[in-house]
Amino acid sequence: MRPKVNPYVESYRQNAVLTASPLQLVILLYDGALRFLYAAKEAMQRKDLYEQNANLQKAQSIVSELSAGVDQQQGGELAENLLGLYTYCYNEIVEANLGDKLENVERCIAVLSQLRESWSELESKQRQGQTSEDLPLAS
Repeated sequence: MRPKVNPYVESYRQNAVLTASPLQLVILLYDGALRFLYAAKEAMQRKDLYEQNANLQKAQSIVSELSAGVDQQQGGELAENLLGLYTYCYNEIVEANLGDKLENVERCIAVLSQLRESWSELESKQRQGQTSEDLPLAS
């Protein structure tokens, strides 16, 4: 059974998305993917296949969305590398779900956590007024 969502919390979430910068939206996507991966990990440990599947599919959808947002035309090698990491994570999630492999989920969590940290640093530096030329996309 799905827990009842507080309408104030839901309103806050919607407002956060509507007012977020493009970098903040990417960070929110990472947060969502990681939240679902951690929930899937817990479900796997409890042997709750229904919750495992539901959470891994949600994480998979978010990783697909992140992949779709990569601008390969302008991103060059960086975009190619980022797309490779997203593809890796996507495949790890599929494999985790098919084979009940906790280690695949953990590897994906590690990759997405590092990427989230890099995007968060970039967003923080952008708020401080540094130009995009001054900012590396990966730490």
